Amino acid sequence: LLARSAYALYGVLAWIGFTIIALVTLALVLLLPGIERRRRATRGGARLFLRLAGMPLEVRGLDQLPAGQCVVVANHASYLDGVVMKAVLPPRFAYVVKREMAGFPLAGLMLKRIGTEFVERFDRHKGASDARRVMRTASGGQPLVFFPEGTFSNERGLLKFHSGAFITAARAGCAVVPAVIVGSREILPGSRALPRPGPVRVEFLAPILASGDDGAPELRDRSRRL
Repeated sequence: LLARSAYALYGVLAWIGFTIIALVTLALVLLLPGIERRRRATRGGARLFLRLAGMPLEVRGLDQLPAGQCVVVANHASYLDGVVMKAVLPPRFAYVVKREMAGFPLAGLMLKRIGTEFVERFDRHKGASDARRVMRTASGGQPLVFFPEGTFSNERGLLKFHSGAFITAARAGCAVVPAVIVGSREILPGSRALPRPGPVRVEFLAPILASGDDGAPELRDRSRRL
């Protein structure tokens, strides 16, 4: 009972801290000129939250990221994953997320201000239009981050990978860099409202080269097996 109470108190304080940091970061994102500065502000906010919340972050293989264009694909196990990847990756990366996130009043505004690409999941016509826009963004040299599972569950293991990230990489002629997030599910699974403290590790694996449109299924399958 005492342990549960301590975890509950920690979880409430963690959410309060997250809210304060998020609001300050949002203010900076609204005031700062230039997308690079805004992305740096959100990166700093994400790092500060993880540090204050007792979630030490370990990063391996950051040197695997190409200097130029690439598509990073990460497993998805928790709502914390977006914060973790924002804390880890250089500010030059943009994120591809489900369009529903654009409707969240504060989070959606922040995401728009840092150049996030929103993709419709349920309307095929809008989804195709969004996919073409993401393709143009990637072809223009913008490095992108995807969570190809699209969602997460409480069960361990990977869900089916959607093909969008891999089609984008194949057609843009750039490498896919798989990223493995470990620890976020234990901290904040979908079945629990309050987080618990714990370490998080992110490991970037060797890039997988794309080779034309026909390479997308192979890229998807190889990334999921790693």
